Amino acid sequence: MSSVAAKRFFEEFAGLLQRPVTAVTADGKQYSGTLVGFDPSTLSVCLSDVVDESGKKAAKMFLYGGSLSKIYTLEKPFDLRKLAERLDRVFPRMVKIYEEAGVITVTDRIRVTASGIVEGTGPMAERVQRIYEEFVKEISG
Repeated sequence: MSSVAAKRFFEEFAGLLQRPVTAVTADGKQYSGTLVGFDPSTLSVCLSDVVDESGKKAAKMFLYGGSLSKIYTLEKPFDLRKLAERLDRVFPRMVKIYEEAGVITVTDRIRVTASGIVEGTGPMAERVQRIYEEFVKEISG
């Protein structure tokens, strides 16, 4: 796999962190929970609040990457990059995206995540919040 493709693959995988996923093992067992961590070298994963197909629950589960056949989510991931592009049109050269952290900063004072503004006040923060709300409304239907 080329380095660009590998980087993109792991960005997509990291985008699933703190999101509900279902992991299916090679023998067909399904485990649903929140993806809280993964090992990039083995693709082993750590899930929390896990429920298997029979309804049995576990607080945490570690699954070895070699035993997994697939991992999926039914939740559409939030596209931080598109939101950053939208914000950059309104605030040119004032927007930075930190995809690994899942954060966008505007003028280094306003922090935005997939949940909305987490830091910042004032008229500029209110404008960022309106843009965020419009963006969320558009992507959700």
